[in-house]
This record gives sequence, structure tokens and C-alpha cells, in this order.
Amino acid sequence: MIRSMTGFGSAAREQDGARCSVEIRSVNNRFFKASMRLPSDFEALEPDIESVVMRRLTRGSVTITIRWTEIATRNVARINVAALEAYAEQLRNAAPAGLSQEIRIADLLALPGVVSDDRSAAVSESARPMVMNLLSEACDALIVMREREGDALRALLREFGEQIQERLDAVRVRAPAVVASYQDRLRVRLAAALKDLGSTVSDSDVIKEVAIFAERSDIAEEIARLGGHVEQFRSIIEPANPQPAGRALDFLAQEMLREANTIASKSGDVEISRRVVEIKTAIDRIKEQAQNAE
Repeated sequence: MIRSMTGFGSAAREQDGARCSVEIRSVNNRFFKASMRLPSDFEALEPDIESVVMRRLTRGSVTITIRWTEIATRNVARINVAALEAYAEQLRNAAPAGLSQEIRIADLLALPGVVSDDRSAAVSESARPMVMNLLSEACDALIVMREREGDALRALLREFGEQIQERLDAVRVRAPAVVASYQDRLRVRLAAALKDLGSTVSDSDVIKEVAIFAERSDIAEEIARLGGHVEQFRSIIEPANPQPAGRALDFLAQEMLREANTIASKSGDVEISRRVVEIKTAIDRIKEQAQNAE
């Protein structure tokens, strides 16, 4: 499954005199990272919100914004009448001690414990069903956008995979000819070197040297492994694969690059080296695009 890590989703609803809106934005990140912008009343919901989003998204830097608006009467803070009366009683008792300044209501309301706003827990719990439903809807919208961009990303990755396969097929065809070419060049060089000595080239000597060269430059195993990686690459980017592909592609690209480097180091053939450079270029493009995939 290929999904981009970049996307946006939102959902909003008005219910029981309150309006709630949820927005989710995501950008590239190697891991999952969530940041939230919540009303103060909703701070208790933060762990649940993050848990919901983590179950839907496996990778990316995600910003969750929740806005909540209520009718005015539900926003009124509460006055602790008992605390207010206790303060007033203490101030009246202190009057004989010389405190004659006028007592103002504003001063009393500013005292600790007189005005309380204990509605946060009640609001967050009453809003929880609406918030979680909207969060799910916003995640759905975000995922749709990620999948749409993922389709374009899949087409690009498939093209890079085809480029690697084409160049690898050319290397596979060219590899046997490298040994034969080396044998011909070796005969010519040995014949030229022994000509002045009046000697001829022994077939056994040539065969021995060619065998050593063939053993040292044999890339059949690396070609087979790289071919296997290409097959695995195709299966990873297929739409039928339900698993997120980003990390798997990143790891597989490293393995493909290792085999390509080994082929380049073992083969001294110019044509194969050119093909390997093209293979490595395509692998680098895969690594770049894997950073955009969830």
C-alpha cells in the first residue's frame, strides 16, 4: 500500500448548542509524531485523541486542531457562595481592628476559590462522542488525500523499478561476454609478450588465468539477489499489499544499492559499469520517494 505522508482532512458539526470542528494536517516524518491544538477544556482528551490517530496513521508529523464554541450561558463560571460568605465574615470581624476601607465585590471575586471554573471535566466528557466521531471523519478525509497522492507516487516508483529491471537484464546478458572478451585480450597480450622469446601461448596457461578472472569477477549471485529485490519491490508497491510501504521501501533500497555496488566493484567492464550507474541512479530516486511514503 502506497500512501503519501502529506495530506489534510477536516470535519465539523453543530449539536446541542455547540459547534465543533476538527482539522488534521500531516507532513513527512520518519516516525509518527503528533502535536495538538485543543481548547483548555479538552486537555483531558489528548491521550485518547492521539491513540485514535495513531491507529489510523503509522508515519508522519501530524497536527490536530480542535475548535469548540458553545452558547454563552454554558460558558459562565461559577461563584463559590460559601467561600464568598466566609471571606466577607472575616473582613467584618477585622473591622474593629482598624480596617475601615470599603469592601468591594470586585475585590472579593478576585480572592482565591471564590470564582471557579470546574466545568472542564464535564464539558470534555459530554463532548467526547462528538469529538471522536469528527476525529474519525477527519482521518478518513486525510487518508483519502494521502491515497490519491500515493497513486501518483506508485506510478513513479513503478517506473524506477522498470528502469532497474531493464538495466539489470542488460548486465545479465553482458556478463558472460566479459569473460570471453578477457580471454581474447589475454591471448593477444601473452602472444605479444612471448613473441620476442620465440615462445607460444599455452592453452592451459590461458585457461588457468581466465578461470581465476572468472572466479574473481563472477557477478551471477549479485545479479540474482538484485533481481529478487526488484521482485520484492514490485510486490511492496502493489495496491493489494495492505501494509504501509515507506519503511520497507527505504530498507529495500539500501539492499539494492549494496548489490549494485558489489557488481560495480567486481566487474571491470565499461558497459556493465555504465549500466550499474543507471541502476544506482534509479535506486537513489526510489530512496528519495520512499521518504514521502507512509
